[in-house]
Amino acid sequence: MNEKDRYILGIETSCDETAAAIIKNGSEIVANVVASQIDSHKRFGGVVPEIASRHHVENVTVVLEEVMQKAGMNFEDLSAIAVTEGPGLVGALLIGVNAAKALAFAHNLPLIGVHHIAGHIYANQLITELKFPLLALVVSGGHTELVYMKEHGSFEVIGETLDDAAGEAYDKVARTLNLPYPGGPHIDRLAHEGEPTIDLPRAWLDDSYNFSFSGLKSAVINTLHNASQRGETIEPQNLAASFQASVVDVLVTKTVRAQEELNVKQILLAGGVAANKGLRTALEDAFSTKDDVELVIPPLSLCTDNAAMIAAYGDILYQKKKFGQLDMNGNPGLELK
Repeated sequence: MNEKDRYILGIETSCDETAAAIIKNGSEIVANVVASQIDSHKRFGGVVPEIASRHHVENVTVVLEEVMQKAGMNFEDLSAIAVTEGPGLVGALLIGVNAAKALAFAHNLPLIGVHHIAGHIYANQLITELKFPLLALVVSGGHTELVYMKEHGSFEVIGETLDDAAGEAYDKVARTLNLPYPGGPHIDRLAHEGEPTIDLPRAWLDDSYNFSFSGLKSAVINTLHNASQRGETIEPQNLAASFQASVVDVLVTKTVRAQEELNVKQILLAGGVAANKGLRTALEDAFSTKDDVELVIPPLSLCTDNAAMIAAYGDILYQKKKFGQLDMNGNPGLELK
């Protein structure tokens, strides 16, 4: 093991995945373990914070032991421990933060607090080198935003959702269509079986890079309600296709416009909804003829919450010597900056 190599242990517990990973030099995955809680939350139609916290308590030690075993490493081989500090569910965050603090104290290792969305963006560093200036389209259950970066660790949010995040809208529409949780993948699958035959609104918000999906979600509910009152049947696959077409159209159009106006070298897709086939395909089509910009889309395993992305950005903070203290707390409202 080269003494100059950096090995960062990442820990992620912001929502309903208990995850740990070890990353070498910021870009190479040595070991990556994720324990999902989907089956526990499915019957409630969404994540129950108290249940999520209890599962993290049960899983975090097991996951940490597994990742160290898979890597074939000891704690003295590590350079630092990075953990999701926020945003997220406060109870869930506390489990990961306290596990990281205990390990950092016990093994005399630097502690690094990582912003969850910065982690999603840096998941792309695990597949390619980041080229600045770049633009990241972050689309997840709790976040939808366009982030401009001129260098490592520099985040300028140029557009964000004013109400529902795209992933949240997907889950609510899925619930309206009586689809299982999590609803996003089911809407995506249905959309590919139907046609966008229903005229649904697109919130352009003038020249802003901001997003709004609350009106679209309400329009879907009203469309179903009105059809029911008239005794008509709407094909769920066509409604799913129409809903997805509206979301994807706004996301892609605003991303293309921002890329042209800011003249960035790379477009990164990030977040759980980055796994959506409709969005991935539309972005690939939109940027296929542009030779002056590179589109980077992470594999499905790096779209949903994982600790490899937390360690990847943790490596940047380690090099910048931006360390946390042992009084670190879970911060559900942590800002990206």
